[in-house]
Amino acid sequence: MNAIKEVRKFLLKKPGSASAKILARLTAAIAEESEFPLSELYALDGEAFDLAIELMRDWRLDRYYAARIKLFDVVLAEMPVPPPVAAPPPSR
Repeated sequence: MNAIKEVRKFLLKKPGSASAKILARLTAAIAEESEFPLSELYALDGEAFDLAIELMRDWRLDRYYAARIKLFDVVLAEMPVPPPVAAPPPSR
């Protein structure tokens, strides 16, 4: 997740700014899977808004892959495991 690194840099660079506070709340909401008022994104400056969008893109992609892994786990758990195939004897 590269966006989280960029958000961290932004928060360290501008710790007291309104945009930093909003980004911090967005990051916490994503981590905790809690609600976040989208109207707060409107108050972000351009750089912070772009970071917020990237953060949400990364989060969405991570969720997609996590869901696919769960699907594979379910499918594989329900499939019978075939017996191993014996190797043919070596030819002379």
